[in-house]
Amino acid sequence: MTLIAGRYRLLDALAEGAAGIVWRARDEALGREVAVKEVHAPPGTPEEAERLLYARVEREARAAEAISGPGVAAVYDVVVERGRPWIVMELVRGLTLAETLEAGGPLPDREAARVALGVLAALRAAREAGVPYRGLGPDRVLLANDGRVVVTGVATGTSAPGDAPDAPPPGPREDLRSLGALLGAVVADPRSGPLARAAGGLADPDAEVRAGAVRELERVAGAGERPREGSVAGGGPERPAARTEDREHDGPGGVRGGRTEDRGARGEERADGERRGPRRGAVVAAGIAGLLVIVGALVWQAVRDEGPGAGPGGGGASSTAPAVPGAPGAGGAGAADGGAAATPRS
Repeated sequence: MTLIAGRYRLLDALAEGAAGIVWRARDEALGREVAVKEVHAPPGTPEEAERLLYARVEREARAAEAISGPGVAAVYDVVVERGRPWIVMELVRGLTLAETLEAGGPLPDREAARVALGVLAALRAAREAGVPYRGLGPDRVLLANDGRVVVTGVATGTSAPGDAPDAPPPGPREDLRSLGALLGAVVADPRSGPLARAAGGLADPDAEVRAGAVRELERVAGAGERPREGSVAGGGPERPAARTEDREHDGPGGVRGGRTEDRGARGEERADGERRGPRRGAVVAAGIAGLLVIVGALVWQAVRDEGPGAGPGGGGASSTAPAVPGAPGAGGAGAADGGAAATPRS
């Protein structure tokens, strides 16, 4: 079997196109399987254009080694052999988006939005590394077995059909336009379905409209979340998305929302943790007041006991009977009425 750079042994072809062949290979130095992209110019490419193409591919592939993110296959090495660059990459297993559509038809809206956002993240990561992407299509998006959405060919720098090898790189607007076209190709109803306005908005010349289209993708991808107020695919005003913990506070039944209401009722919760709630202060105040009442009653009783005929009247109130002995109501009346008669001091 063919050995590239004395290290990468080609095993079998995984995919082949006008711009090259992707091989499953073995890294003999590290003992792991990798993907190796053999780049070659499309048939009929002039010699000078071919040279420019290979130079650009090598330059961008080396830059792609700095890309980090789950949406782009990692680049391990770039070697030049037989006058062409060979790009050694992470071997990602899965089906292309084109194969998935062919086997199962259009994607559900939520899955389509998730795929679109994964592609967008990969395009942005590539741009930040200085590796603009060309030729986005369902055949260049891989739905990996581990759940990732991986854009293939980011490190190869190959042109889209019809592009000149030295064509200027596409800008961010072109990325979104390509993403809109991809989105329209994977949903069941690209003209009037839930993602129709998002697909159209991605290609709009207005930056605010494009930003609104991306937010609409985020909303649809977060299935089960409430639509955010003012959310429109055309980029109208909109509140930021609530985090998971914030949503739990939104209404009754939320776990954290219930706790928050209970804390507010008790008045005990404070961010600084220093102040106690009002309940303890109220208990202390009530205790002091009760003590004062008891002391006052004892003093009053002692004072009354010093006077003639003093004593409690019926029903627990002070007696209103005359203090003169023999007067009506001085003793027998209280007992007859069911009250406690005054007890003489001994």
